[in-house]
Amino acid sequence: MRNQLRRRYSDPHGYSFVELLVVSAILLVLASAIAPLSSVTMQRQRETELRRSLRELRTAIDEYKDAVDLGLIAGIDIDVSNAGYPPNLEALVEGIETTDQANTPRLRFLRRIPIDPMNKTTDWGLRAYEDDAGDSIWGGENVYDIYTTSRGRALDGTLYRDW
Repeated sequence: MRNQLRRRYSDPHGYSFVELLVVSAILLVLASAIAPLSSVTMQRQRETELRRSLRELRTAIDEYKDAVDLGLIAGIDIDVSNAGYPPNLEALVEGIETTDQANTPRLRFLRRIPIDPMNKTTDWGLRAYEDDAGDSIWGGENVYDIYTTSRGRALDGTLYRDW
């Protein structure tokens, strides 16, 4: 009798239904633990890309300002209205005529306007030199700073638009 029970419950040809349920439950628990980690990882990647894009744009704005201050850009007079900053982001891509036309006829600061990874567009929030730091409306005179227009929160709790 004992041999008959042993043969019936230890069939070498397959698994029992209970074993399949236990394995499925373990896999379900593991999958539910991994899902939040993957969403945090994806958000962290977008935040890293946002930091890189902001740094790239701000560096280009600073290089434009330095070129104006050094007199490398032709036809730009520094006054209160523009303060030596670019009139728009497209000026950084299209380039500006230089004073040294023989060697470098156009000075470009960006290859393209980076995509905002939070909004997936090239539309950025702009601040002019004359605007207040907290303003969300661009004065239109020049581009002193940029920010994302996303209303989301970062992993550290700060707003993306405050970066």
